[in-house]
Amino acid sequence: MPHVIFGLDPLWVSTAVLATTYALIISEKVNRAIVALLGAGLMIVVGVLDQAEAVRGIDFNTIGLLTGMMILVSISRRSGMFQYVAVWAAKKAHASPWGILLLLQLVTAVLSALLDNVTTVLLIVPVTLAITRELKVPAYPFLFAEIFASNIGGTATLIGDPPNILIGSLVGLDFNAFIYHLAPVVVVALMVQVAMIHLLWGRALVAAPADRAHVMEMREIETIEDWTLLKQSLGVLALTILGFVSARFIHLEPASVALGGAATLMLLDNWRHHGERAAANIHKTFSDVEWITIFFFLGLFVVVHGVEAGGLLGLLGRELVALTGGDLALTGYAILWASAVLSAIIDNIPFVATMIPLVKTMAPAFGGPEHIEPLWWCLSLGACFGGNGTLIGASANLTVAGIGERNGVPFRFVTFTLYAFPMMLVSIAIAHVYVWLRYF
Repeated sequence: MPHVIFGLDPLWVSTAVLATTYALIISEKVNRAIVALLGAGLMIVVGVLDQAEAVRGIDFNTIGLLTGMMILVSISRRSGMFQYVAVWAAKKAHASPWGILLLLQLVTAVLSALLDNVTTVLLIVPVTLAITRELKVPAYPFLFAEIFASNIGGTATLIGDPPNILIGSLVGLDFNAFIYHLAPVVVVALMVQVAMIHLLWGRALVAAPADRAHVMEMREIETIEDWTLLKQSLGVLALTILGFVSARFIHLEPASVALGGAATLMLLDNWRHHGERAAANIHKTFSDVEWITIFFFLGLFVVVHGVEAGGLLGLLGRELVALTGGDLALTGYAILWASAVLSAIIDNIPFVATMIPLVKTMAPAFGGPEHIEPLWWCLSLGACFGGNGTLIGASANLTVAGIGERNGVPFRFVTFTLYAFPMMLVSIAIAHVYVWLRYF
């Protein structure tokens, strides 16, 4: 049992720390990594957790998986492969604005599933801005569409979206399980999103013949900056994906696969270099890791573990089961829709980190952990799709908005929400029908 200072109730103290942490994260007045680390420290200082217990609350499998994939992408993008794909898509669409809009959504969705959605938009958005400038068409519809495609596409796999990384690691669901259970509904939701984007903006996008000719003159082959690194990156990425797919058979955790792939590609990337050149190259690779995200996760794990130790999550789990009358389907629907709306209001990463132990507390009421698997898919779909609802719903949204505004494309919270929230609700309705037909 926690030994809180002054003999205060650990439930109320841990809840107050969580609420304060969330309020500061939502306000965006202080960097979220700083907020999460301060919240984690406060959990220890007030006595909800001791240091050893706090460390046990950190899921290092998630940390290792995120770090490994960030390193892999950092090295791979220096080859120019992602710019190649974007220019190739533009030319395949014959430089037609609506065709480019369609193909860039598909490219973004696929890359988000294979890499992760934040990394994907970091790679695709700069090229998108260059193409829209050449065509003299507004960039906002393209960037908006790529936000939606990245969050929907990332839902399909374990590594595609941080909420899935959390669910997979903390619950023990593997790469294949995510593809099998979520890829079908992702394909349908993506098709519907593409159609809505086309009706909303695509039909009105027109470029002058001369501007389209400029885009068609682009040579995608010139975007490849290092052919050796390209071959090495493709090979290691393929082996890493294969490792995720076969992880259950080779008895490796996702973090081991990702970090193994990262170390292998770093070795190949620096094999030709020695001394100071190799040190500078390695330093550049590690500096590309999003340490703000990594330390945000570290602090957040401790905060959520403190709330779990304080007893709040167990209490909420029992109340939710009682509210739904112990009906698994009704509980699943409640998690799906609540996750969607709340993930749109707050970042879906801390929300899912809090929900996972809460859902685990429901297992005894439904006959054990093996009977609540549908609830994990409801949580994943609600959080990942729901992240599209507002600008602060997912990390990819803020990433695109930041790049866009630095390039003269304004992103207003209210304007984005007026477009995005109804479209997000459509995708959740599709997910509701899917889980009803497949699980309930």
